[in-house]
Amino acid sequence: MVTLAEVAKAAGVSPSTVSYVLSGKRAISEPTRARVEQAISLLGYHPHAGARALAGKRSHIIALVVPLHTDVYVPVMMEIAISVTMAARQFGYDVLLITNDEGPDGVRRVARSGLADGVILMDVQMDDPRIAVLRETGTHSALIGLPRDARGLACVDHDFVRAGRLAAEHLAELGHREVAFIGYPAAVYERHAGYAERTRSGFEEGARQLGLRAVHRPCDGTYESVAGVFTRILADRPGTTGFVVQNEGAIGPLLSLLRAAGRVVPEDASVVALCQEPLAEQFSPRLTAVSGPTRELGTRAVELVMSRLNGDVPDDVTLLTPVLSRRESSGRAPTKVA
Repeated sequence: MVTLAEVAKAAGVSPSTVSYVLSGKRAISEPTRARVEQAISLLGYHPHAGARALAGKRSHIIALVVPLHTDVYVPVMMEIAISVTMAARQFGYDVLLITNDEGPDGVRRVARSGLADGVILMDVQMDDPRIAVLRETGTHSALIGLPRDARGLACVDHDFVRAGRLAAEHLAELGHREVAFIGYPAAVYERHAGYAERTRSGFEEGARQLGLRAVHRPCDGTYESVAGVFTRILADRPGTTGFVVQNEGAIGPLLSLLRAAGRVVPEDASVVALCQEPLAEQFSPRLTAVSGPTRELGTRAVELVMSRLNGDVPDDVTLLTPVLSRRESSGRAPTKVA
């Protein structure tokens, strides 16, 4: 780790001058300040959290821990990251991106180094090991996601339980009785990603209460994977007429496979996707979709961090209400399945 003395040597000044530049407690000439700031940038120096606290300074940086998985849908993750960045700028803050492959150690490093004033976690697991570090270090934080135990945490997320139930209710209202849920890859459920677990539980509970015969199948999202899942569903349950998809990569292949099987959408089979509106509009037929305001997740997360930085630290869980938009891909259940 780069020290203050090394910065001073590179800039050709005393360590105290570097300290004054960082703290702003004493006037420093512009040429000297420029040399110090250049040395800080070149060496990648970050003042220790304790030192910055003594100086009464903040870094004016929020660390955003973004998912680094091949099974996440990148456009949505990028939209959230952009909304975090834009909201942070409204408060005079910049955003430092940290990848979640570092796990709890990465969060601990950021917290102890004083690199950032607050941390926002994405891709939250039901029993996320990073949360223990946030509690241990007392880091000002917000979660874009909802863990199993949210006590003492500030969280914002879509109401995925409600989203899953909305899909089940829609198919039930249309008269479908045998339905299939095509989900994310098995790895997503194995790491207990909250968004996947909660949607599935909402759908399955809704299906039970509504008297639907439902099956859930994980899927990698490739054409071959979707074909395998689709074939097994129809082999096991040939009367399936309703499909719910929470896997952006699986939507196109599913529509193609239904056409190849001679099942016209929506006359012979209905498809409901859990995805954002722009994606739902791209397919033919246009998809009935359950969605929520993605950008609001990032904006609200920044607001929660800023509230905590300003001393307001109550538990705060915000669940954004999903909306079902009906389009051409869903219709009345057929009286006879081909």
